[in-house]
Amino acid sequence: MRRIRLIVQYNGNAYAGWQVQKTGVAVQEVIERELQKITGESIRIHASGRTDACVHAMGQVMHFDTDSRIPAAKFPYALNVSLPKDIRIIYGDEPENQEFHSRFDAISKHYRYCIFNAPHDSAFSYDRALHIHGEIDRALLAKVAKDIVGKHDFFAFMASGTQIPSTVREIYKSEWTFEKNLLIYDIEGSGFLYNMVRIIVGSMLDISRNRLDENAIQKALISKDRSDLGATAPAHGLMLMGVRYHDFNSEDYIDA
Repeated sequence: MRRIRLIVQYNGNAYAGWQVQKTGVAVQEVIERELQKITGESIRIHASGRTDACVHAMGQVMHFDTDSRIPAAKFPYALNVSLPKDIRIIYGDEPENQEFHSRFDAISKHYRYCIFNAPHDSAFSYDRALHIHGEIDRALLAKVAKDIVGKHDFFAFMASGTQIPSTVREIYKSEWTFEKNLLIYDIEGSGFLYNMVRIIVGSMLDISRNRLDENAIQKALISKDRSDLGATAPAHGLMLMGVRYHDFNSEDYIDA
């Protein structure tokens, strides 16, 4: 039995998320179905983490075990022949450590949220960037992004009903860059709670448009009260850019 590691890209708009579920077609089940066709095995794949419906991935990492003799580097070619165009496998290898686990061995994840700020939406980015036509205080966005950096209890920054052992996470990077009408938010951390990035983005946008106090994020980190924060930003503007491990970073293998 061999362990194979793949890097996956997908546009999430047509899918009910990464994980197999009853409410719609998931990215996981599409890939597993194609793996079964080419290996003749019933394979369960494991990703670095789940992404929600309409969330995209540039550098999602997954692994699976197989008895197939197909070389690891050939799996992307074999799979991409029949996968839909909005799912691509861009890299495959056989990790030296056969105990490698795409989820439990991850050191950090990098997410990006994109906003198209113009009077009219773009025909080319409408499904990957949130369109906002009104004025946004960019300097204020850049300022409040710094409030996220560091180790904090992000209890207030997750969707209601979530139950996990700890809500403490460490954020290594939180910053905005601006390219004409495109506002890009990059955040990297040890891990993220359910809807955490989208709540952060939605709250920063509300602050930048004077719908929340400038210190709302700092306040919520102390109060742990979701009501101190703003709206949850829509899913389609969010993308998992990459996952970093001790000896492997999926972003190193992304060409576009």
